[in-house]
Amino acid sequence: MKQMNLLQGTLDLLVMKALAAEARHGYGVVRWVRETTGGAFEIEDGALYTALHRMKERGWLESKWGVSEAGRRAKFYTLTARGRRQLAKESEQWGRYTAAVGKILEADA
Repeated sequence: MKQMNLLQGTLDLLVMKALAAEARHGYGVVRWVRETTGGAFEIEDGALYTALHRMKERGWLESKWGVSEAGRRAKFYTLTARGRRQLAKESEQWGRYTAAVGKILEADA
């Protein structure tokens, strides 16, 4: 599948969804998004770490040091209760948005 650019405002949603089931380090988030989208989305490191720090400052994420699958020290991120509420809110908004766009695309022009 051809890679697509992320729409503005989607990175936080994708990161929170990647962290919804389990703690992951940065590369784990990138890998989960790439694999889940069949390679359609590739998150750049700079954008990812900026988003992770921003979400941590907002209280949506917590982090702690651990050891990656490769045996390296890595910071693992988890969603907080506040982050789970934000994920639910943003998921609902994106659902409404995509449904509305779908209606427009299906309408007779």
